[in-house]
Amino acid sequence: MEYRQKNWLKWLVTVEFIVNNKVHTATKISPFIASYRRELRMGADIRRKGKVKKVIEFVERRKKVQEKAGVVLKEVQKNMKKGDNKK
Repeated sequence: MEYRQKNWLKWLVTVEFIVNNKVHTATKISPFIASYRRELRMGADIRRKGKVKKVIEFVERRKKVQEKAGVVLKEVQKNMKKGDNKK
């Protein structure tokens, strides 16, 4: 893995899922359970038929969210650069 990772946006949603679903050593519950009083789920019951289709739909939704976030972040970066250049 590269030291200065350039593809962090690709992994952001996955990392968020993992962090929010990890049981904290002090509280003994995950941040998601602490906030919403229920377990964090991927949106599909993997024990049922059609699980692959549900996973593919979940991944496609996550990709769309990542793409939208990427567009917004680029716009913010552009605006911040304009502000810095004025100084």
